[in-house]
Amino acid sequence: MVVNPQTVPSVTVSDLAGELPADTTLLDVREDDEWAAGHAPTAQHIPLGELTGRLGELPAEQQVYVICRAGGRSARATAYLNANGWDAINIDGGMQSWQAQGRPLVGETAGAEPTVI
Repeated sequence: MVVNPQTVPSVTVSDLAGELPADTTLLDVREDDEWAAGHAPTAQHIPLGELTGRLGELPAEQQVYVICRAGGRSARATAYLNANGWDAINIDGGMQSWQAQGRPLVGETAGAEPTVI
């Protein structure tokens, strides 16, 4: 899927409020190892390659913010979700920007400091 960045609704991490509103979903589309290393505490994880088969796990009535490492995969996921009836917005700069701006991270690896890989 080729995505034109000008047609995908996007925000930067700095554009986001400190906490996302309760009626939104933060969707992390990175791979399992990236998720395990560090992710936003409230994020829902569905790797990009599994998204089409797991759409039923996303609330259709909520706005979905989509994030990956830098913004490329999340832009593709955002375009796909919007084409299929969701209200999705790409987070440009992704988890790299999230971490750089000091946003909270949690990891799944015991004893390891959460980080973005």
